[in-house]
Amino acid sequence: MNDRPTTQSPDDEIDSAAETQGSSSNYLQSFARGLSVLRCFDEQAAAQTVSEVAQRTNMTRAGARRILLTLLQLGYVAQDGRLFRLTPKVLDLGFAYLASQPVWRLAQPVLEKFSAATHQPSSMAVLDDDEIVCVLRIAAPNRLMTVDLSVGRRFPAYCTALGRVLLAGLPPEQAAEVLSAAAVEPRTSNTVTDHDKLLEIVDHARQHGWSMIRNELEPGLIAIAAPVRDRSGKVVAAISVHCHGADPMANSPAENLLPPLQAAAASISLILQNQG
Repeated sequence: MNDRPTTQSPDDEIDSAAETQGSSSNYLQSFARGLSVLRCFDEQAAAQTVSEVAQRTNMTRAGARRILLTLLQLGYVAQDGRLFRLTPKVLDLGFAYLASQPVWRLAQPVLEKFSAATHQPSSMAVLDDDEIVCVLRIAAPNRLMTVDLSVGRRFPAYCTALGRVLLAGLPPEQAAEVLSAAAVEPRTSNTVTDHDKLLEIVDHARQHGWSMIRNELEPGLIAIAAPVRDRSGKVVAAISVHCHGADPMANSPAENLLPPLQAAAASISLILQNQG
């Protein structure tokens, strides 16, 4: 009988500690670390080495390598020499979410009609912690716009009209907690960053059912948002219209764009409620 202790690598020790921690909380640390590897690829780091992934995810090199090789076998990453990059199969994860939520499909014809009538781009988004995630985008011939609101893009909730409407859909104390935890910083010289002022703005959106930003996310950008509600009255998404300060619509955006936007939000809400 061999009584010699087995030797563990530092990464094995981390895994063992994580499994011990997870066993008492139903939390799979290894799965969470795999997701963090997927999320570490972005525009600035579309292709990375094992060492770069390890650094960006705060893992050991051995742990990052094991996860990358697992993702490689599953088809979620591809390898080119020392570099790894995501494959289109990763999109299946996002599209599964979109397919499971009927509100986006129900909203698309309504927003298409709205954008055709106003000649302005429109979007739909949902709240994810202190960020918004764009789930629907209707383009319009507005060449002055530079902000990328394509599906899947994330933006801070505190400085977007969509985010403020979605925060207004939360209980006041929860919205305050989200804003307190958010990394609030000026995106432009006009961005509201004062916590109390942001709470006032969110409360205004809660009372009046809409919110507008001007030059807060990027210079020249004006956006108005309104909530989409389910059968219980809960805010499940928000829609917005965007225009540039140089656009004639920008002279009186609340008068020109808010009424049709609110009508579109009410129409989507009614369709959603009828669909159950």
